[in-house]
Amino acid sequence: MINSSNLINKNEQRFRSLALLTVIVIYLLILAGGIVRGTGSGMGCPDWPKCFGRWIPPTEASQLPLNYQEIYGAKLKGEVEFNAVKTWIEYVNRLLGVLSGFFVLATVVASISYLKKDKAVFLGSFAAFLLIGLNGWLGSRVVATELAQYMITLHLLLAVLVVFSLIFVLIRSYSFQLESASGQLKTARINGLLLTALFISLSQVLLGTQVRDALDEVVKRLGQSQRNSWIDNIDWRFYIHRSYSLVVLFVQVVISYRLYKLGVKGLINTLAKMIVAVTIAEIITGAVMAYFGVPAIAQPIHLLLAVVMIGLQFAVWVIQQPKLMGSNQALEESRLLNV
Repeated sequence: MINSSNLINKNEQRFRSLALLTVIVIYLLILAGGIVRGTGSGMGCPDWPKCFGRWIPPTEASQLPLNYQEIYGAKLKGEVEFNAVKTWIEYVNRLLGVLSGFFVLATVVASISYLKKDKAVFLGSFAAFLLIGLNGWLGSRVVATELAQYMITLHLLLAVLVVFSLIFVLIRSYSFQLESASGQLKTARINGLLLTALFISLSQVLLGTQVRDALDEVVKRLGQSQRNSWIDNIDWRFYIHRSYSLVVLFVQVVISYRLYKLGVKGLINTLAKMIVAVTIAEIITGAVMAYFGVPAIAQPIHLLLAVVMIGLQFAVWVIQQPKLMGSNQALEESRLLNV
C-alpha cells in the first residue's frame, strides 16, 4: 500500500526541483537576450515568428531570395548584407524563449498538486505562465517596432516579473522549513530597507537599458573602429548609472551588516552575503565595459548579474513576509487534512 504522505512529499520535491530548474532557464533566456543586445543581433531575424520567411534560418545568403535586400532592407536599417552569426544568435534566443515557456507550463502542471493545500503556489505558477506568454508576444512586438527602446525595456521588465513569480512559488513551497528564518528577519525590522534595496536595484537595471540605448546611438555615429571612444561619448545617463551602482552596493552592505549585528544566521544571512558578492561582481563587469572598450562578452554577464541580484533581493523580502509565506497554522491544518 502506498503511503500518501510519501507520495505528497515526492510531488512537492518534484515541483521544487522543476521550479528551480525553470528559474535557471529563465535566467539563461535573459543572458541570451543580453547576448543578442550586446552583439547587435536584435534584427538578425527581421520577421517573426519565422526568420527570413523560414522556420529554420538560413546559414548563407544563397538560401535567401535574390531580392532579399529589397524585402528586408528597411527593417535591417541599412545593414542589408546577410550575417549568419547574428541571425542564429537571435534565433537561438527565440528557441530559448519557447523552451522557457514549456518549462513554465510544466511548472504549472506540477503545481496542481498544491491546489488543495496551498492555492497560492498554483496561482503564482499560473501567473508566471501568463507573464511569459505575454512576454513571448512582446518579443514579436520588439521585432515589429524595429527594436524600439521602450519595448526592449518592457520586455526585460516582464522577464524579471516571471522570475519573481517563480521565486515566490519556490519559496512558498518551502514555507514550513523557512518559518524560523522568517521570524528572525521579522524581528530585525529592516523590511523597509529591503524594499528600498529592491527598488533602487530595479531602477538601476532600467536605467542600464537607457544607457544601452545611448550606447547604440554612439556606435552608429562613431562606428566599430572608435570602440575605445564609445563610453566617452555617452551622455549623462552613463554617469548617473555608474554612480548609482555605489548606492546599490552601499544599501546591500548596510543590510548585511545589520543582519550580522543582530545575529541573524542561516539562509537569510547567506542570501544577504550572496547579494553583496553579486553586486560587486556586477560593478566589476561595468568597470570592464567602461575601461576596456565595451567588450561584447561583458555586456550580457553584466545584465545577468543585475537580474540575479534582484532575484535574490526579492527572495529575502518574500521570506520575511508572513502573509506571502502563508499562515503556517492554516497550511499545517490543510496538510493534515490531505495526509
